[in-house]
Amino acid sequence: MSFMNTGKQQKPVLTGQRFKTRKRDEKEKFEPTVFRDTIVGGLNEAGGDLDAVAKFLDATGSRLDYRRYADTLFDILIAGSMLAPGGTRIDDTDKSKVTEHCVFNADEDHAAVRTYAQVFNKLIRRYKYLEKAFEEEIKKLLLFLKAFSEPEQTKLAILTGILLANGTLPPPILTSLFSDNLVKEGISASFAVKMFKAWMAEKDANAVTSALRKSNLDKKLLELFPANKQNVEHFSKYFTEAGLKELSDFLRVQQSLGTRKELQKELQERLSQDCPIREIVLYLKEEMKRNELQEQAVIGLLWTCLMNAVEWNKKEELVTEQALKHLKHYAPLLAVFSTQGQSELVLLQKVQEYCYENIHFMKSFSKIVVLFYKADVLSEGAILKWYKDAPAAKGKSVFLEQMKKFVEWLQNAEEGNVSMVINTCGGFVYSPENRTTSESSEVFRG
Repeated sequence: MSFMNTGKQQKPVLTGQRFKTRKRDEKEKFEPTVFRDTIVGGLNEAGGDLDAVAKFLDATGSRLDYRRYADTLFDILIAGSMLAPGGTRIDDTDKSKVTEHCVFNADEDHAAVRTYAQVFNKLIRRYKYLEKAFEEEIKKLLLFLKAFSEPEQTKLAILTGILLANGTLPPPILTSLFSDNLVKEGISASFAVKMFKAWMAEKDANAVTSALRKSNLDKKLLELFPANKQNVEHFSKYFTEAGLKELSDFLRVQQSLGTRKELQKELQERLSQDCPIREIVLYLKEEMKRNELQEQAVIGLLWTCLMNAVEWNKKEELVTEQALKHLKHYAPLLAVFSTQGQSELVLLQKVQEYCYENIHFMKSFSKIVVLFYKADVLSEGAILKWYKDAPAAKGKSVFLEQMKKFVEWLQNAEEGNVSMVINTCGGFVYSPENRTTSESSEVFRG
């Protein structure tokens, strides 16, 4: 009895038949060392011709797995060798596995390093997927700075500055510089100075400071120095002596803005709690001394806080009365911080801008100014100066018209009499020799 074979019969196969494979499977499986040898060999063959290097890297990317071995590729292009964790060269003893044609062996000047920056730009434009890997590489190398010689650190700083300027690298990569071991040894600050110089040689100071602001690095610049030197004075001296006064000035402004925000928050809190004026004065004077704040900055802040402290009536006829009552109470506080002509002009400008931007206050401007004059917050000289050349355009014609009668009286009054009345009475009234009481009331109502 014979049994039938129910299984599917295989077709005969000719010896030597080739099976078709997909093209992607034909790509060679490179190990890091094979990858290294290919890149080093290509760089050595190209020699110092960086155009040839760029062409070699462009063509080789279609054959080698740049995505998988990006860190090895960038290690070799920058340091000439594969790097071990910490930054030591893995193949330093075997000259056949390293190349002299890399960033670290370039001449120590801006133009020479820029040619290498162009190689990276071309490579990353051609293989867009390398962009993130390159950012990670630079962040890694910044952490390894201690392993590199000073000339190598300088060249890396110049390269980083150039690549930040042309947008190949984003500013957040600089967070690696805030590593404690680099900061303590002064490496971070030294590197930053060289990098910022290169960045500003490619762009202007405004472009650099704008990029720092957008990436919130402006608030961290002091962290380039050890804790005991993290102050504006040390930063300013260090960067100014290095020829980077623009960054010193920028940091001072940014620190001042940060201080003002904190000060405004604290002031707002104290006003909401009806803190006594005397205590607010003491607090502000201490903060001015501690943060080296000018009176002009404080008077502007005070005005903003005082106007934010009240929920204003929506009716124009009531809001003026409400404002005058509120500001009369705090006039002694404002008077303490308006002792300089420039401070008075800042306050006048703030009042002008506020009344213009808040439509219910449009008719209140002159009344507020007269109140401040009576309370010794604003002087005759400051008001006349403002009237002659008001710095802010907002509502200028309207407010000049409002102030016309009062300014005319100031101009016509005898200065000695006005001064005498202010000094003896501590407030503003018309001197009998110049105006009658009824005229005074009419001007105040106007």
